[in-house]
Amino acid sequence: MIAIARPLFSLGEIVATAGATELLQSAAVDPAKLLRRHETGNWVELDDEGCQANLDAIESGHEIFSCYSIQGQRVYIITEADRSSTCIMLESEY
Repeated sequence: MIAIARPLFSLGEIVATAGATELLQSAAVDPAKLLRRHETGNWVELDDEGCQANLDAIESGHEIFSCYSIQGQRVYIITEADRSSTCIMLESEY
């Protein structure tokens, strides 16, 4: 039996910056896989404090933040507090 993680929150409208789009394409990384990790709580590149902040944000309705390393660059995924949108961007675009 395979366990499938359920989304912990809604992503809303999904947008990505030009820089993030270019990096993901050049690295052959499917943005849907990163978004799935983000929404199911796979925040392995955050420290314990960052993970706890996200869990608290889910309950309290604050911004949810993830980061993932791709080809030596940090990609941020941020879901707005009102869950209306989620943006994929490079660290340099934050």
